[in-house]
Amino acid sequence: MDNVGIVVADLSAAIEFFSALGLELDGRTLVEGPWAGRVTGLGDQRVEIAMMVTPDGHGRIELSRFLEPEVVSDHRRAPVNALGYLRAMFAVDDLDQTLDRLRPLGTELVSTEVVRFEDSYRLCYVRGPEGILVGLAQALT
Repeated sequence: MDNVGIVVADLSAAIEFFSALGLELDGRTLVEGPWAGRVTGLGDQRVEIAMMVTPDGHGRIELSRFLEPEVVSDHRRAPVNALGYLRAMFAVDDLDQTLDRLRPLGTELVSTEVVRFEDSYRLCYVRGPEGILVGLAQALT
């Protein structure tokens, strides 16, 4: 897999959120013109993108803010059992410390608690800027 794409309205807030998760901004640019629209099927488009890279360098998230054409659908507050993209799950070394970094950015737990799965993981889902759903998992072994 090369990357996962997420469409956002506030690109800077999304970059800040994923940076707080430990990803690094690899680049930010404008993608536009007929060639891009031929790939997506949207025709002539203008999209500001930012590529975020995981700490190990193997995973990437492409954040996209469409300038043209307008975004036509909004799934940001869909429940976790909605059809389609659900969430990205990130392994973290210290879940409490990660949550402490994310809370000042407006991040909220989806549930009211961090859950322990047997003696293997501490897990939770959070909603970041614009309702982006992210899972966090801390291995206990």
